[in-house]
Amino acid sequence: MEMDNALVIENVTKTYPGFALKDVSVTLPRGSIMGFIGENGAGKTTTIKLILNMLHRDSGRILVLGKDNLEEEKAVKERLGVVLGDLNLPETMNGLKINYMMSGIYPGWDKAAYFSNLERFGLPKDRKIKEYSRGMKMKLSIAIALSHGAELLILDEPTSGLDPIIRDEILDIFMDFIQEETRSIFVSTHIVEDLEKIADYITFIHKGRILISEEKDHLLERFVILKGPRERFALFAPSEFIGYKENRFGAEAMTEADTWRKKRKNAEGLTVEPVRIQDIMLYYVKGERL
Repeated sequence: MEMDNALVIENVTKTYPGFALKDVSVTLPRGSIMGFIGENGAGKTTTIKLILNMLHRDSGRILVLGKDNLEEEKAVKERLGVVLGDLNLPETMNGLKINYMMSGIYPGWDKAAYFSNLERFGLPKDRKIKEYSRGMKMKLSIAIALSHGAELLILDEPTSGLDPIIRDEILDIFMDFIQEETRSIFVSTHIVEDLEKIADYITFIHKGRILISEEKDHLLERFVILKGPRERFALFAPSEFIGYKENRFGAEAMTEADTWRKKRKNAEGLTVEPVRIQDIMLYYVKGERL
């Protein structure tokens, strides 16, 4: 049911000169974190802008928390927490002034929650933004997003450029957020290791099309990587590989785990390894066909 989902994107298309988002469909169940991955220019930012109605789609439908993002835009945005990279606030503002400004923007602004988040994240409320480090600015963006009763966070590269300690702190914040089952997160990132820690679902977009959108655990079980002498790969039809590449030690390929199970008895000399999210991206994008 639509109300059981935090985000539903149905057959959405957006065309630019030289690029098209084609029939994009994604479903994020409530209480979950979805990682949105793809190479630069694949369509991640365009998709996020369409969700936020910063761009108008050519066709399709987008439901956010059960509401159409065009017909009920104001109601939708009041329930969204959005972090889009850079903090777009005057550098001379401090935490106190931000509170005053946001209370006039969000009807559900929670002053107590905001100052509690500042304290929790170690952000001095009287220090100007220009004195904040990059990690502090990102934490401030998240503190704002968490302080007006948001049920869905839309995040674009929230941990990019941050050191591993700050990244872990921010991932912990996200995990705390979804402890309440009505809350969800849609996060676009290049740092796929973060998604291996926190994501429930992975959606992979490539050249404007969704190639994969499914539960992370199922996805990581669905594929395997094979390594060994090149001649041993002749056992497989080229169509059975997602990607294949040769190196000075032999060759390696990614295939469906079911395919490997059917052929393993006759595949002496090949070793099998589990996949990571990054492997799946690389093999789909760069793996050479036989």
